[in-house]
Amino acid sequence: MPSASTVDPGALLTRLAAIVGAKHLLADVADIAPFLTDHRGRYRGRALAVAQPATSAETAAVVGVCAKEGVPIVPQGGNTGLNGGATPLPDGASLLLSLSRLRRIRALDAENDTLCVEAGCTLAAVREAAAAAGRLFPLSLASNGSCEIGGNLSTNAGGAQVLRYGNMRDLTLGLEVVLPDGRIWNGLRALRKDNTGYDLKQLFIGAEGTLGIITAAVLKLFPAPKARATAWVSVPDPAAAVSLFARFRATSGERLNAFELIGRPALDLVLKHMPRCRAPLPAPAAWYVLVELTDTDADAPLADLMARTLAEAHEAGDAGEAAIAATLAQAENLWALRENANEAQKREGIGIKHDISVPLSRMADFLARAEAALRAWRPEVRFITFGHIGDGNLHYNLFLPSRDDEATFAARSLEANRIVYDLVDALGGSISAEHGIGQLKRETLRRYKSGVELDAMTAIKRALDPRGLMNPGKVL
Repeated sequence: MPSASTVDPGALLTRLAAIVGAKHLLADVADIAPFLTDHRGRYRGRALAVAQPATSAETAAVVGVCAKEGVPIVPQGGNTGLNGGATPLPDGASLLLSLSRLRRIRALDAENDTLCVEAGCTLAAVREAAAAAGRLFPLSLASNGSCEIGGNLSTNAGGAQVLRYGNMRDLTLGLEVVLPDGRIWNGLRALRKDNTGYDLKQLFIGAEGTLGIITAAVLKLFPAPKARATAWVSVPDPAAAVSLFARFRATSGERLNAFELIGRPALDLVLKHMPRCRAPLPAPAAWYVLVELTDTDADAPLADLMARTLAEAHEAGDAGEAAIAATLAQAENLWALRENANEAQKREGIGIKHDISVPLSRMADFLARAEAALRAWRPEVRFITFGHIGDGNLHYNLFLPSRDDEATFAARSLEANRIVYDLVDALGGSISAEHGIGQLKRETLRRYKSGVELDAMTAIKRALDPRGLMNPGKVL
């Protein structure tokens, strides 16, 4: 943890206001309140002020002042993170640095299939810029309109299309980063091959602002799909879903764009809390998958391929009823069932959430063993399960029927976490697949990372941020 700064707060704010402009340095309690609570409402912190720079140079100048005075900095984008990684600690010692004004599209190179954008651009704006050039930026999240590229990079965001295109590590060619001492590293190279030493950008992707502040990025673009087939399919169990996935990989290859698993309780929550959503199949099933195929050939017979693969799976006992979208609107309605799962849970109440990954070959084993262990722990537990089964990532969430007081609920959460994470670890999985560590899993990380890994991470942190001023209390 950083040592307490002895700087005069008034003098500090005056210097910062001279950099970003008085109207973009927020110090009033009411003005900064929206920045101090995380998306789930689980964490609430305090801050000296909120600085809103408009350029990388202003960002660097703010960081330089804070570095000189020993003031910690908490970077924040769209504040849609789920683990408290962008929320300041309760001590009120940090400056919160909002990057939402860095929202320029700097360059689009259609021939090179690259897009250079600033960290405050929303994911929706990036996708729209790509689409205007006939290209695709494939990252898509339920929070498209509010999450920002800097946050997506800092948490190595994934989403439904990791199966085909990879996560943010795979989608990024270059970065611009303000280092903890206020210097700017310009690594905005639009190259797919660059073997000139350490790949520094990978240090900052997924680091949650603990090593530096990402201010811009060069992103990969892809040809826009012109044909699409989407289906909602009932399956008897997770093992059948894994078999169905393997079948689609064999028949569809790279055209398999997404393969999502949804348990019936998760669907029921969406239908309960989202009045516009409708169940696509007449008969209920225990499990469903959402499958999507895409192709850049407008005449690709994807609907036929989808129907044929599902018919073969039905014969083999791996698939039951299916609803294949006939229009774009129908496809969007199917996706709404999956994309509203998080919001439906939020409306239902506070659950015990796990963003985990296991090897696909162990997915069914994990679900069976976890349910048995958790039923033995609390027979009344409800399982709200959905996720990106194609890349082994499950959102494995638990609800208890009674509303406990905060202390009791926290204790129960720790018990449940230990059961789930110990099993994940035993199966060679990860306790965080795409949401990061933040504050929520900081102590948990120490149990499941080896001493060698923790030592290496700590050495990198000390080398780049020796005073511990970058996003204190997160990750390490």
